[in-house]
Amino acid sequence: MNANQETFRPGDLKQAAQRELAAGVLKQAAQDFRRFHGATSKIERELYFDAYRWLTVDESSSPFSFLNVCQLLNLAPENVRQELIGDLSSGVFSYWIRRCGRAAGRVRSSFDRLFVSERPATASMSTGLLPSNH
Repeated sequence: MNANQETFRPGDLKQAAQRELAAGVLKQAAQDFRRFHGATSKIERELYFDAYRWLTVDESSSPFSFLNVCQLLNLAPENVRQELIGDLSSGVFSYWIRRCGRAAGRVRSSFDRLFVSERPATASMSTGLLPSNH
């Protein structure tokens, strides 16, 4: 028997598995909360509200309730809530910045295409290909 086997206790594996599952539950809820905020389809709205309810309800009757997950992961529930909700509010701001940036890029591309398509006509006028009024 080596040193690793001597220090292994049967409850360690169970606790590690619970912590891993708890971390996965928290990660999925955070993704759903962020991803489906402002969703328009019924299914996506349901996913958002499920994550929102899970995040905001103060109950510990379910083994993987928000409060129990935070306890298993040694996290302060209010800090996790504040971080997720804070990310969401800054996410809306960054979303609109990205939207405006994309719109500005499309406008710039439209102007570029307009002026590129105008250049050949201007160039032909300066090369004498069009009749002049001399």
